[in-house]
Amino acid sequence: MPHHFETSQWLPYPPELVFAFFANPENLPRLMPKWQNARIEEAVFAPPPPRPRNAPRDPGIAAGDGTRLTLSLRPFPFAPFRIPWEAQIEDFRWNHGFCDIQLRGPFTSWRHCHTVTAKDSGTTLHDAVTYELPLSISIRPILTHIFHHRHQRTAHLLALATGRKQ
Repeated sequence: MPHHFETSQWLPYPPELVFAFFANPENLPRLMPKWQNARIEEAVFAPPPPRPRNAPRDPGIAAGDGTRLTLSLRPFPFAPFRIPWEAQIEDFRWNHGFCDIQLRGPFTSWRHCHTVTAKDSGTTLHDAVTYELPLSISIRPILTHIFHHRHQRTAHLLALATGRKQ
């Protein structure tokens, strides 16, 4: 049975900057809790569509439709092993959003869509996750904790990147 999880965060930055930050897969391990010790093991990039005029001058790497990433991470604190997670990017739309789907990993299915929208001189980042587990357990508290951590890290890393105080 599919489960749904949604969360949003307002950030005092333009949508183009927030989108570029999330479209760069190098930022993913930096957003995950340290105990997961996440790292990108392999990346096969598909080019994103041409950048629009209002894209940041140097947004860094952007993972377009078809990009595949293989991560490894610890599934719980102090786990003596790592699990692989292979994901693919789809529905990439500059300065609006994209989705990542699990091709191989701990879930029966996983689709995580990131959307950015301009709001109140900043940006609302919306995450919508639809997932299924191989076992009948609830991970909502874990997802809530991980996304709370992710929101804090996002605010901190964007503040560092722009030279703003938090």
